[in-house]
Amino acid sequence: MALPKPPGRHRVLVVDDEPMVTEWLKMVVEQADRNPAYEVRAAAVGSRALELFRSWRPEIVLIDILLPDIDGIALLRQLKAIDAAPEMIVVSGVGTITRALEAGQAGAFYFIEKTNLDPGGLLAILDRATSLQVERAQHERLKEQMRGQYAFANMIGRSENMRELFDLVDAVAESDANILIHGENGVGKELIANAIHVRSSRSKGPFIKINCAALPKDLIESELFGYKKGAFTGATGDNVGLLELAAGGSLMLDEIGEMPILLQTKLLRVLQEREDRPIGSDRLVKVDFRLICATNSDPEAALKDGRLREDLYFRMNTITLRVPPLRDRTEDLPLLCAHFLEKFNSRYQKSVKTISAAAYHLLIRFRWPGNVRELENAIERAVLVAKGAEVQPSDLPEAIRGDSSSEDAFTVPPHYTLAEIERMVVTQTLQRTNWKKQEAAQILGVYRPTLYSKIKKHDIKDPRAARRTDEETE
Repeated sequence: MALPKPPGRHRVLVVDDEPMVTEWLKMVVEQADRNPAYEVRAAAVGSRALELFRSWRPEIVLIDILLPDIDGIALLRQLKAIDAAPEMIVVSGVGTITRALEAGQAGAFYFIEKTNLDPGGLLAILDRATSLQVERAQHERLKEQMRGQYAFANMIGRSENMRELFDLVDAVAESDANILIHGENGVGKELIANAIHVRSSRSKGPFIKINCAALPKDLIESELFGYKKGAFTGATGDNVGLLELAAGGSLMLDEIGEMPILLQTKLLRVLQEREDRPIGSDRLVKVDFRLICATNSDPEAALKDGRLREDLYFRMNTITLRVPPLRDRTEDLPLLCAHFLEKFNSRYQKSVKTISAAAYHLLIRFRWPGNVRELENAIERAVLVAKGAEVQPSDLPEAIRGDSSSEDAFTVPPHYTLAEIERMVVTQTLQRTNWKKQEAAQILGVYRPTLYSKIKKHDIKDPRAARRTDEETE
């Protein structure tokens, strides 16, 4: 069983049969002025190293190539087979290019000759290895968050408005109430509809979807209601309508505002009487479905323009779910970006690990007219064209890079002092992230305590707090 790790210390296992070398390494590493500090344990032979590796679970292993009972690179492979996470640093008294390449192929993080060992260089290598460990752990935690509390029916979000939406979906899904989902293109309306269906008592029934904007208007009626052979030109056989096919399940009408007014009247009658008549038939068909409608246009505007019947609107929107656009939930960008990076790395066998601060700043500033779908496409492109492990601004689509000329882009007025410029940068970043300090700190490339000190230094006030105070005193 692995021993509990002392708080705030990184574990380093040294595998070397020379006592003077292990003592020197232990002294240099443990006495280094580092926070967190390092803790070192040593093994003189491979068998003891395997034992300590299993029980103590080090984060970094320094391995000598020449050991009494095993070749160092063979030991490295055995350790990696047990746990691939710890970083392996191979130390050799006989450095050759062949052995260095062999170590790299076996999974070594670094190869260094004993003659080149100096305290500063060694500690720099250890610091890089531990930074990689911390970064990997943060990435894993982020993935777990996405799989757990921030994931909902293939949608990802931790922002307040998305959590409220998820809670409302959970509350209404089991009922048979008609649902109207309102949101811009690309926000995920169909994913919300899927979530409602799978959480409902009708989940074992069919889920039929029709996009009213994608079909010619004269075909929507025949698709929905079905028809008898000979009912119109081209009706060469009987066709069962989607209303009937949705029996026992759910029917989603996407872009309901594109349905012709006369057909809206017929649909309203079906919703009231729960039966319909196929075109050209004298037979009434009982229907049993739950209606889920979606629209990317403002229903109130559609009512005023006469594109949507008022009585149908009130019938179908027992519950209205509004899916917020991406620009109103920028705090979800880190989760979404991490999710899409993982998705496209897996799909294309790439290893793009993160997004640079400069590229992320562009993503935050962009207005995302295509919402999450546009972000997904942008990250897919970035993964495909990135030359390294980090997405750079040049890897993003031109529309996002070109947004720097937009009205809300940051510009430095003439004759400003450095302090005034810093205050402006911090303030604009906070405004852009809806005053989410963790996200603002990430964009600015500083730790959150540093951001807090700059907010205090420049006396930057959150206007929302002032508004809340005014409301409470009224």
